[in-house]
Amino acid sequence: MSQIISRKTLLKLIGSMVAAGKTVIGPAAAGERYFFQVLKKADSVVIDPAIMPANSIKEFLFPRHETLCRYHYEGKKLILLDAEPFTTEQVIFGARACDAASLPILDKVFSWDFQDRFYQERRAKTTVVTLVCRGGDKNCFCTSVGLAPDSPDGSDAMLLDLGDGSFEVRCFTDKGRVIFDGNTAASDKVAVPPKGPEIRFDVKRVEKYLADHFDDPVYAETSLRCVGCGACTYVCPTCHCFDIVDEGGPMKGERVKNWDTCQFAMFSHHASGHNPRSNQAVRQRNRVQHKFCIYPGKFGVILCTGCGNCTRECSATLGIWPLLELIDEKAK
Repeated sequence: MSQIISRKTLLKLIGSMVAAGKTVIGPAAAGERYFFQVLKKADSVVIDPAIMPANSIKEFLFPRHETLCRYHYEGKKLILLDAEPFTTEQVIFGARACDAASLPILDKVFSWDFQDRFYQERRAKTTVVTLVCRGGDKNCFCTSVGLAPDSPDGSDAMLLDLGDGSFEVRCFTDKGRVIFDGNTAASDKVAVPPKGPEIRFDVKRVEKYLADHFDDPVYAETSLRCVGCGACTYVCPTCHCFDIVDEGGPMKGERVKNWDTCQFAMFSHHASGHNPRSNQAVRQRNRVQHKFCIYPGKFGVILCTGCGNCTRECSATLGIWPLLELIDEKAK
């Protein structure tokens, strides 16, 4: 027997959580596009937009701007104050499997040689309810990196559309079971997940080619149309570069963590004036090498979930999978 929930009951559940003052995040329309947002009212949520929203759920665990500590002077004495711990429970509804799958990957980064309590506190307080994709678009390639529309990685619970106004509910963790406790009904209906997009490239072949062809001209050729805006990294579920700076004045201010990206010209600029990645071609190479060669070598997992957002949101329609297809073709 499976557990199911009607769309009406699901929206009522979300509404009750919002009304109770809980932090609930879900896809909401902004013009003709969809973004994950903190919901102010239940009727603003769009549980199942046709494609993944334009931003990733990572920003609710790894914010674009986060205070680490505050400082001020009292006379000649410097006072340091730690940032308040994150104590708010938050629930994310409608995440795609390719987005949720980024969380176990990011866990490795933020609990590796340093325990990042800021990320870890948010992670522990977050419940992720994913929605299995019904179709996707031409930019989706989750199957090429070993995932699928119903991959459970990073999900506490999963919704599968039954096509009759209801969803099968699959809970994977206690956090997921708590959310749906008392809100589902037993049923003999079982959803059949879609197969997902066709495999676009051989990821093992790509990884080997990258390791053996560091100076391949493909980077220079493809980066000619890249403007270095960094949009691909900001919408990517797994990109995690950040900078730590002091903001404020000489007498008081904050030490903050801000998103950064390897696609910015100043990202690797040294204080000496030297920049080892002085052009877009080598910056493009760094991004691809990191995702499909360097990171797997360190952590044993690809730094990409095949969501396609990097291409979907690229003003030059580049992103990463067109480049990977070119590399795979060269590797044959």
